[in-house]
Amino acid sequence: MPEQTETLQVSGIRCERCVHRLAAALQGHEGLEYANANLMGEVTLRFDDERTDLDALLAAMGKAGFRPLATIES
Repeated sequence: MPEQTETLQVSGIRCERCVHRLAAALQGHEGLEYANANLMGEVTLRFDDERTDLDALLAAMGKAGFRPLATIES
């Protein structure tokens, strides 16, 4: 199971409720192993890249009103 980890700067996260809304948007997404967001708008995603990809995860986030601004280098 090849895993990929991406950390992104995301717009639309302003409060704890936003973090919960993001979690709900990603909950149950096939192949997503881990997701973490903070109030600074940083979102870390770890996923099985044989079952999903970053574009699919970004699309799910976009439907909930969250937009990526940049990828954060680790």
